[in-house]
Amino acid sequence: MKWTVAAIGKPRLAYARLGIDEYLQRSRRFAEIELLTLKGGSQVEESRSLLDRTEGCHRIVLDERGKSLSSSEFARMIDTLEQSGLRRIAVLVGGADGHIPEVREKANLVLALSPLTLQHELALLVLLEQIYRGYSILRGTPYHRE
Repeated sequence: MKWTVAAIGKPRLAYARLGIDEYLQRSRRFAEIELLTLKGGSQVEESRSLLDRTEGCHRIVLDERGKSLSSSEFARMIDTLEQSGLRRIAVLVGGADGHIPEVREKANLVLALSPLTLQHELALLVLLEQIYRGYSILRGTPYHRE
């Protein structure tokens, strides 16, 4: 199974870049994962770009109005997706203005990382950490207990 994390804009905050790089590297031990950064623009342009670049993928859209999962539930979701035979999963991280309704409508899952609104670079970092944590839970590695 291949993960594509499609995000608007390259991370500019130094701490976010470091964390994103760290968790991308760690996660690649468990799964093929690609970070796709797309050019910013208007909310409509960004949303259309995210949809165009993830056509044919099982889409998980990050949005604070989405479903909240614990880390264990997120891990079970990963396991279910892997067992289903899906080949491509895309997680869509919007820009500063979020997504247009069409993006949420075309999602297979709308997921909230927190009931708080997260700055999009921070949301990307939290997402990648949770993907790594989810695989760590599934594989029984010590990370989740740290």
